[in-house]
Amino acid sequence: MASFASSTTKIYCNKILADMFDHGKHEPYFGSKLQNNEKNKKKLDLKLVTKVASQLPVIVPPPDQEVINKEKKLAAWTSVRQERWEGELVVEGELPLWLNGTYLRNGPGQWHIGDYNFRHLFDGYATLVRLHFENGRLIMGHRQIESDAYKAAKSSNKICYREFSEVPKPDNFLSYIGDMAKLLSGASLTDNANTGVVKLGDGRVVCLTETIKGSIVIDPNTLDTIGKFEYSDSLGGLIHSAHPVVTDSEFITLIPDLINPGYLVVRMEAGTNERKYIGRVSCRGGPAPGWVHSFPVTENYVIVPEMALRYCAQNLLKAEPTPLYKFEWHPDSKAFVHVMCKASGNIVASVEVPLYVTFHFINGYEEKDEDGRVTAVIADCCEHSADTTILDKLRLENLRSFNGKDVLPDARVGRFRIPLDGSPYGELEAALDPNEHGKGMDMCSINPAYLGKKYRYAYACGAKRPCNFPNTLTKIDLFDKKAKNWYDEGAVPSEPFFVARPGATEEDDGVVISVISDKNGEGYALILDGSTFEEIARAKFPYGLPYGLHGCWVPKI
Repeated sequence: MASFASSTTKIYCNKILADMFDHGKHEPYFGSKLQNNEKNKKKLDLKLVTKVASQLPVIVPPPDQEVINKEKKLAAWTSVRQERWEGELVVEGELPLWLNGTYLRNGPGQWHIGDYNFRHLFDGYATLVRLHFENGRLIMGHRQIESDAYKAAKSSNKICYREFSEVPKPDNFLSYIGDMAKLLSGASLTDNANTGVVKLGDGRVVCLTETIKGSIVIDPNTLDTIGKFEYSDSLGGLIHSAHPVVTDSEFITLIPDLINPGYLVVRMEAGTNERKYIGRVSCRGGPAPGWVHSFPVTENYVIVPEMALRYCAQNLLKAEPTPLYKFEWHPDSKAFVHVMCKASGNIVASVEVPLYVTFHFINGYEEKDEDGRVTAVIADCCEHSADTTILDKLRLENLRSFNGKDVLPDARVGRFRIPLDGSPYGELEAALDPNEHGKGMDMCSINPAYLGKKYRYAYACGAKRPCNFPNTLTKIDLFDKKAKNWYDEGAVPSEPFFVARPGATEEDDGVVISVISDKNGEGYALILDGSTFEEIARAKFPYGLPYGLHGCWVPKI
């Protein structure tokens, strides 16, 4: 394959520059603004092993305890108080002795530079949280990822790369033109790896975002930033799915083609940095590919979603964000799901489906007849009822200003059924009554042993209304079509991550880990029993942490 990036940059450049100066549509913006095992949870103490924060650069100076007690502000939407911390936590309850390893959680954690505050949840500079479990003990640490974008912002006290909704503010027209050139080459795109973190089959741990350059290797023990993950192939590309499918043997991802709308499906074997071409899907509708934040696989197929929420080159040029940011809603272009054979790269199904909006797919599997022949593929996702307003609900001003009104858009477990008999249409319906989980649904995980296979349980964030953001943890039973829900009034839980008990034979035999921001400005690690979904342990942090996105498990070797 010729380099995807080099073969399209010149065409893309001409297209965008023509649009930029078309009747003054895109006017540049100039300017410089920018346990002691006690049962009383409120009396937990912290036993600090190391207090490295007092020896390292502080981004947000920690206020004194008197100020903290007065404010009691939810920390979920507040920049992390300092750049790093590490210490042993006092556990209330009892951690399973088999739980030995490290849970890593990535997400945006700093939403300001100097006195300039960012707009959107997805803009924040990446904060890694580490929960290390060993022999019933728990050590927590957090640290900023040292991306080029973060380091440049720290040194210059301003935004220097294009984030989700933020762009550098040029001082003059020539500076603006220079920024356009950097955009077209990809140089100005952020490497702020604030979305996910995965453990590759060879043990390397990589933090990811939607830009390919935002693939950063970290040390899971120290949280040190080791350096960029450099792909050794010539496939190129500027963006990819923020959520690759990763197993012990391979890494599969999608690379959107913004010029000839479609997606490259690629695979990277464990122990290598080389992505290899599996096949290509051409889009069936719209002026650009649909946004593809995540996608599912089955044992034999890669499922490629094509949403009507599509990438928009023109919106990339705007200094002030549109309600849909880098995207545009094209309902007339319709929505599709494509199914590609992993082995051959052939498209075995391409069907039109009802309009949908999803960030996160949960899982996929193959449906077989009584003779064992695959007749359809099933793909489950957190589906936002085709409501694109969910993106703008994630502006920080909206998240910080909850007034008791129920403004969270409805969501469900959306189940696609894609027939493999040549039918032109697929189905999309709710896998269970959305009222079971409060019509809120996002940030999902499953038992990884069931990836691509028929499964029963999923863990996600649901809702207890009224709310402006998912505020419960929910265990979904897709066989009985029921949900169990965990709720702490006023708290914001992050993604519930399932860790299976070694040697388990039941799908839900394990624990669920989540990081919680509570209503008093504090926070804690929460451990639930994967089967009963009851709390078995928690450990209070020294201070509340920002909301995080996605995590991974690194078992102790």
